[in-house]
Amino acid sequence: MTVPEKYSFTRYLEAKKGIDDRSLNGHVWNALVQRLQKSAPDKPIRILEVGAGIGTMIERMLDERLLDSAIYTAIDAIEENRIRAHERMQAWAADQCMRFRELSRDRWDIAGSTGRIEIGFKSEDFFDFASREKGKFDLIIANAFLDLVDIKATLSLMTDLLEKGGLFYFTINFDGITILEPAIDEEMDDLILYQYHKTMDERLINGVRSGDSRAGRHLFSCLKEAGMQIIDAGASDWVIFAGSNGYRQDETYFLHYILDNIGQALQDCSELNSGRLNDWVSKRHNQVENNELVYIAHQIDFVGIYG
Repeated sequence: MTVPEKYSFTRYLEAKKGIDDRSLNGHVWNALVQRLQKSAPDKPIRILEVGAGIGTMIERMLDERLLDSAIYTAIDAIEENRIRAHERMQAWAADQCMRFRELSRDRWDIAGSTGRIEIGFKSEDFFDFASREKGKFDLIIANAFLDLVDIKATLSLMTDLLEKGGLFYFTINFDGITILEPAIDEEMDDLILYQYHKTMDERLINGVRSGDSRAGRHLFSCLKEAGMQIIDAGASDWVIFAGSNGYRQDETYFLHYILDNIGQALQDCSELNSGRLNDWVSKRHNQVENNELVYIAHQIDFVGIYG
């Protein structure tokens, strides 16, 4: 494919699903599965997912038959993601010969012989949701989310929503290492990636520092401080390269999106010449087109219990 002129975040999330499927740490996933109790219809497991995107984690858990009976609350700030999640949930249910019912605009019900799950998918900022939500959850999930926010403030809100003895599953937490190969100019490569990681640490949302380029390693201490005990943790690195038939699935689009994101994030960086930056980004896009670029991002998954 040629370099896109415009990018869709929804398409990026769809391209990311297959990458996450391969990258999520198997030991951490299995630790979650072992801790999840089979739930009965009269006492469904209550799940909250923060930054739920287009519902790919819901699909993943349904595919693995982890949810016999569940009330699943999904929060994402982008309305387009909620709309796409609705479409994907309908399609998933049809593929599985299960019944899909729309209880309201943002409440859906999927049922079949293997169980029933009620999904409440809210287009809302998590911090607004947490400020008014009075309920408690048995499991809180956050995938590729905690490195985008103030970790300590977010964990404080999450513990207010989590039952004592409840589980957390926090995945794809970026941890400070981005690798792009082959090199273009090692000095320039290092400078650009250093400045790119720096933008994560300096990101402001509503005037508040919101992001951490080393969230993965920092979570070990932040979780402990929040009273959250880690059961297991492990790497969930994205590793993308072209095989004999090129990149898999929609990974070409994913890589173009990442490179565009780097370029956009650094447009106003005083430490970089804009002409050299744009030339670097263009050369990286060309590497994707030629099936040459190798992209690696180091991330860490966590599963554990509160209290």
